Amino acid sequence: MAAPASPLSHDAIVQTSWQRCRAFGLDHQSAPAFDQLPAAGIARLLDSHHSLVQTTHQEVLPYYENILSNSNCLIMLADNQGQVLTSWGTQRFIEPNLARGFQAGASWMERSSGTNAIGTALACEQAVHIEHDEHFLKANRFMTGSAAPIFDAERKLIAVLDVSSDSYLPPSHTLGMVKMMSQTVENRLILNLFHGQHFQLTFNTGLNNLDSQWAGLLIFDESGQVLSANRRADNLLGVRLSRVSVESLFKVSLLELINQPEGLPFALQTSGRNRFQCLLKRPKQAPVQARVFAAEDKPAPASAISLNTLHFGDSRVEKAVRQAERLLEKDIPLLIHGETGVGKEVFVKALHQASSRQKQAFIAVNCAAIPAELVESELFGYEKGAFTGANQKGSIGLIRKADKGTLFLDEIGDMPLPTQARLLRVLQERCVQPVGSSELFPVDLRIISATNRSLREQVQLGRFREDLYYRIGGLTLELPPLRERSDKQALFKRLWEQHREPTQWAGLSPEVLELFEKHPWPGNLRQVSSVMQVALAMAEEQPVRPEHLPDDFFVDLEMEPVETAAPLGLDLNDVEALNRELKAAGGNISHLARRLGVSRNTLYKRLRQAE
Repeated sequence: MAAPASPLSHDAIVQTSWQRCRAFGLDHQSAPAFDQLPAAGIARLLDSHHSLVQTTHQEVLPYYENILSNSNCLIMLADNQGQVLTSWGTQRFIEPNLARGFQAGASWMERSSGTNAIGTALACEQAVHIEHDEHFLKANRFMTGSAAPIFDAERKLIAVLDVSSDSYLPPSHTLGMVKMMSQTVENRLILNLFHGQHFQLTFNTGLNNLDSQWAGLLIFDESGQVLSANRRADNLLGVRLSRVSVESLFKVSLLELINQPEGLPFALQTSGRNRFQCLLKRPKQAPVQARVFAAEDKPAPASAISLNTLHFGDSRVEKAVRQAERLLEKDIPLLIHGETGVGKEVFVKALHQASSRQKQAFIAVNCAAIPAELVESELFGYEKGAFTGANQKGSIGLIRKADKGTLFLDEIGDMPLPTQARLLRVLQERCVQPVGSSELFPVDLRIISATNRSLREQVQLGRFREDLYYRIGGLTLELPPLRERSDKQALFKRLWEQHREPTQWAGLSPEVLELFEKHPWPGNLRQVSSVMQVALAMAEEQPVRPEHLPDDFFVDLEMEPVETAAPLGLDLNDVEALNRELKAAGGNISHLARRLGVSRNTLYKRLRQAE
């Protein structure tokens, strides 16, 4: 499992491309050749890429149709030889004598067309943005282009997606959009290839970006072997994935993983101790589906939690609550500091619920989750037609959506420096200027920030603006990690109450409470929630005992996982013996599967084969 290759810088991409162009014998006055295919060749080209074109056109572009609205741009799809397959959008900006280069069958490889978004993205196998004057051939300098390569399920570079225009557009936005679109195409190609016949694991850095196209995607079979993964999964895990086991990637057994509740998020930890929020989707043909909470049985949303229910006697949390209460209606910014998973967002939602702004919007922004190329337009909004991707109505942005309410900036330490400067201006002037607009819009909002880093250290390292640090840190509240809290027992019982199903009245055994008390909980409350969900699923109607806890729970304790009993040495083909043991286990499939060392799905299959 090799690590993903580091991307080249923009300057290096352009410089090496120009060197290649000279080696091809081109000069700045050369005319682009385009190497147009004959009609018969175009027909064969389109036929060979029919599935790719159909997937892009029918399953991806509808989600990005605003890119074509009120914007003078053209989206092109080309194959791995730089040959145009099809295009969407306007061609009004194209120089008439170059129109043939934007038709099906035209090639944009560097050897014939010089430095350009499509050809250069293929050459360096990464997303690129080529400005007007960065084209090697002067004939192409009437336009700008952003392009990103598309890889199939086997990691073969099969195509490239391009957005071209004659406008001086913000490169960060067009590049961000084309990256997102190409990732969407890759995800659809992977999902369409496997048709839901295997396990699908989606994971990302937080709960609020699990449904994003930037989420990691893994497809694995019943043996736990990874069959396919998108490139985002590579980047998140820090390895290039190919034919590995999910058990080698995450600190979890295959049995525990495939028995996670479907449709409910859970946390997983990697061997490098990174933690991700995950969603599992089972194969269509799987005979057993995990039970999912009915809407009326789900725990109350965090926004309904009151400040007084945030602690159960811990003096540090109580102090933070009382300090925050005193500033509820004062224009003094709060900075919440604490490790990942300590409940910073829950704390802020409770503050919002307790304030006079409770009936207004609560907008939570994970500054680490928004792609750097899109963060400014997402936060500050944009004027209609301001750049490629701007729709007819524009966007007011998340800050203006929080007007009269509360804006929560989570992981603010990950905000890019240019965005920090614009945010500082908003805090000083209480006005927002959308991207591409000269108009200022007043906003009335309460801003609360959170971080798991030391912002003082970030300031010293030049990664965070000192003036913004003092502006957002009027009062810093420290939320202690779970391992240091004195009210852990009550917290554990509260989380059990939130996660159990209505029929699960059996609680936590004394042995489990003792283990919970000793555990270091590096993932804090988020980790407890994940462990609790797994344990409840395994325990079913029984009290939660040590043998119901996931294996990685014991890794942090430096203990061996607890077994229910000695493994049964039954022949899985002996259906009569299996039924006897199942009857002795009170019909508990999960209990018997654990003793046999197989998954519930496998046991169900064996039993049903005899029906």
